[in-house]
Amino acid sequence: MNLSDVKIIVTGAASGMGRAFSLMLARDGAAVMACDIDEAGLASLKEEAEGTLETCVADVTDEASVANLVETTVDALGGVNGVVNNAGIFRDALLVKKDRKTGDIRKMTMDEWQSVIDVDLTGPFLCTREVAAHIIESGGEGGVIVNISSVSRHGNRGQSNYSAAKAGLIADTKLWAEELSRHGIRVGAVAPGFIDTPILQGMPERMLEKMTAQIPLGRVGKPEEIYQAVKFVIECDYFTGRCIDVDGGVQV
Repeated sequence: MNLSDVKIIVTGAASGMGRAFSLMLARDGAAVMACDIDEAGLASLKEEAEGTLETCVADVTDEASVANLVETTVDALGGVNGVVNNAGIFRDALLVKKDRKTGDIRKMTMDEWQSVIDVDLTGPFLCTREVAAHIIESGGEGGVIVNISSVSRHGNRGQSNYSAAKAGLIADTKLWAEELSRHGIRVGAVAPGFIDTPILQGMPERMLEKMTAQIPLGRVGKPEEIYQAVKFVIECDYFTGRCIDVDGGVQV
């Protein structure tokens, strides 16, 4: 697909990688609908954008909100033929942890589990379903879905919830690619490693240094480097059903 033909939703667009994806897609010629629950963040994003970029406050975990997002996108951009499923959250905790001093047991809570599953897995399901349905119903000439997974999909200590969601997203990437190919819709995934975003910037320096030491390239990645992979998935018409790792060579 040529970016000039792309009318695409980016979720989790108010900050971090989603913000970078939205700005760079609009700059490179795509028509972008940036969505998030952070209204103030979206407002500042729109002010910064060059090119065609609209915004919509939406909750990707809510079925009605996602349906409204797609309708709003169609009205604002004249259609929709893609989505970058980027919205994601962390609620890290060990499955079960015993306090060495008190002997108390601390378990990952249902809220910590379910909130991550809702945003990181159910959100992409709802957004992909609604965008794909619109493309098919409107008789569009295909489209593209980009799922943002993570190297943590292989399993990462303290991330039962996040790892499960990101692994599930890769399974769905392959499945959706097979199901939607007959409609000309491609589905690909990008799995970032440790990327310089507000979440990482808020980590203690000692922890950040320890984490960086695991990366063969010796540094964290930049959002624009992940964007290069996202752009490839969108533009390469022979790519579908696969995941691109962009992680500096890290092994989780």
